[in-house]
Amino acid sequence: MPLRIISYDGASYKQEFLDKSNTKRYPVATLVLYFGTDSKWTAPKSLYECFDVPKELKPFVSDYKINVFDIAWLDDETISLFKSDFKFVAKYFQTKRLNKDYIPTSGELLHADSLMKLFTALTGDNSFETAYDEGNFKNKGGVTMCDVVERIENRGKADIIRKMLDAKALTVEQIADILKLPVEEVKKITQMVPVLN
Repeated sequence: MPLRIISYDGASYKQEFLDKSNTKRYPVATLVLYFGTDSKWTAPKSLYECFDVPKELKPFVSDYKINVFDIAWLDDETISLFKSDFKFVAKYFQTKRLNKDYIPTSGELLHADSLMKLFTALTGDNSFETAYDEGNFKNKGGVTMCDVVERIENRGKADIIRKMLDAKALTVEQIADILKLPVEEVKKITQMVPVLN
């Protein structure tokens, strides 16, 4: 990773150098956000860790260090400092690492659509994005993670209820009795999933 980062940073500096219209130069700071939940980052964090640099050459070889943040390993105090929707991402991965059931962080999402797409990209699971799209949250303000997670949970219930109904294993009334839900709510939930042929 240090080799990749040094090439990105070098490309940024080269672009600044070639831009003759702007005489002001800016430093480049690259951050690596690591979302691993099994262990903290273990790959090299500097050029010296990538190569076997003899002690005699070290004064002549620049050691390039990278900035790695282990997102799933952040503590609650650090996560609470985030002011953007990223706090929801950090809390999700922290909870996943601790093998706890995900309890959504309270608070309104500022960029809900983008956040759901990010969750899909980071987890490989499109449940968040699907629930957001199906819930018609795009046209509503004040969307929270609780809204989206509730939609995911209802989708799961709907799948199970629909499978029971399609298999003719139970009636709507029997399912409502087992789930301790009103019959009308079970009917409403079943409308979330199409009938199987």
